[in-house]
Amino acid sequence: MSSENPARPPADAPASTAPPADAPVRDRSGGDASTSATAATIASAADPASTAPAPDAAIAPAPDAAIAPDAAAAAAAAANAPPTPTVTPPPTQTIFAKGDKVSAFAAFDSTRKHADVLEVRRPAGFDPTTGDPAKISYYVRYDGFDKRLDAWVSGDKLWPAATRTKGSGVDLVGGGSSGVDGKGNAGAGLTDGVTPDGAEGDLSGAGGATRKMTRTLKRRYNEINNVGVATEDLTALDQKLEHEHDERTKVKNIGIVECGKYEVDAWYFSPYPEEYQHCDRLYVCEHCLKYMRKERTLLKHKARCAASHPPGKRIYEHPRKAEGKPTVSFWEIDGAGDGKVYCQNLCLLAKLFLDHKTLYYDVSPFLFYVMTEEDETTGKHSVVGYFSKEKWSVEDYNLACILTLPPYQRRGYGSFLIAMSYELSSREEKLGTPERPLSDLGQVSYRSFWSKRILEVLQRAKGNLSVKDISAETSFKEMDIVSSLQSLNLLKYWKGQHIISATPKIIEEHLKTFTRKNAIEINPDLMRWTPPVFAPPPNPRKGGANRQ
Repeated sequence: MSSENPARPPADAPASTAPPADAPVRDRSGGDASTSATAATIASAADPASTAPAPDAAIAPAPDAAIAPDAAAAAAAAANAPPTPTVTPPPTQTIFAKGDKVSAFAAFDSTRKHADVLEVRRPAGFDPTTGDPAKISYYVRYDGFDKRLDAWVSGDKLWPAATRTKGSGVDLVGGGSSGVDGKGNAGAGLTDGVTPDGAEGDLSGAGGATRKMTRTLKRRYNEINNVGVATEDLTALDQKLEHEHDERTKVKNIGIVECGKYEVDAWYFSPYPEEYQHCDRLYVCEHCLKYMRKERTLLKHKARCAASHPPGKRIYEHPRKAEGKPTVSFWEIDGAGDGKVYCQNLCLLAKLFLDHKTLYYDVSPFLFYVMTEEDETTGKHSVVGYFSKEKWSVEDYNLACILTLPPYQRRGYGSFLIAMSYELSSREEKLGTPERPLSDLGQVSYRSFWSKRILEVLQRAKGNLSVKDISAETSFKEMDIVSSLQSLNLLKYWKGQHIISATPKIIEEHLKTFTRKNAIEINPDLMRWTPPVFAPPPNPRKGGANRQ
């Protein structure tokens, strides 16, 4: 329906001015009104003979054809009045319950998406029969999106869900494909011939041959393509643990974290003490990581906080003043030493941005390597990120947890943290690998790091290299090298064994995709570290900070 108003007659036009005879009269709803006079005019135009008067007939208007001046003015005003827009009354708002399927507004891209209601929050004293449904808040999880995008949504931004189809995480209004399948697997459908959705599928082979995609093949596919593992693909015990974990942590308990000069939306639940939970805003000291509920408490704390850097010893200092960037340092902290409280606070803060992390308070078995930026004017250090590792790992893990805080992401710090973990492994004369499962962002970071380093080794090589040769030069576990070469399509199966097949041109083309302007390289000459020696625990445990 057009929103343009028809032209009005001039103010000095006579009141009896009527529309032309051949113009349709507009009714108040904007449609054409069929009046008897209009119909007669059309009939006359169709048959001129019917309007010719008899020679002896006097032409006079019929008695009932006379139009009173007031009626004529009203008819003219009605004909020239703008059409009244037809407004569809909004549907009656629905009060939803936990578990309902809804269509919810997503603030992260301003579209409506399919979602599930996980929690309902009603105002105190709310009466369902007379209360305004818009005042109810719903905690929703959007189909096909990570938990970090879960949000509280007011009742006026929820609607009953339409019929869902597979892959219903895509936009209902605007946008295109979400890049995920209906189970939240990022990158689903990116490889032809592979069906990652179900437990089994067809994997296309040479000559059009296909073979069943078993669970083992699917796990390998997911790892190579950075696809998250669906819950139904886990073992029965892991599915139970995953369900319990999701129930405990399904609703974020912190809204925003203010640390230093940054304010960041929390991504996940973190088990802060009860009195600090359910905060719209949590204040964290950027130097000692002490947490507070009120801004005035933070200001009082800062006035007396003597911490200028993390506890422990500095093992690496990387000046970048020539680049116009702050100095980066690494600090080694023993979770069982004087820095225990600091490490606990660090783990609680990290949990806000890591989903599968179960280490919060039992930090004694771990070493923490904290990366900081130094303020040149004050000499104080702010936390940028960290990784932790077990003092004694049965599986030879060189890293348990890793995190770059959101304000410092996309600056090359993630790769720098990974590089430091392998530098420590190299000095320990060990092969290292990170503890699984990796987060989605961790998977992407590691895959990029492994691929770049392997390609650099291949580029420098003068002759043929084996996977074992690459492992000795990089300190990578062979399984990580194999999966990276498979993702680059550089590993071929020939005469009963896997060989690396890559030309210099292919290696150069691949390296271009991994080149980053903000990359930071470890300078071994700046290291001030010798491997610490710890006695093995009486009962070494498998797993670490990421195991349920």
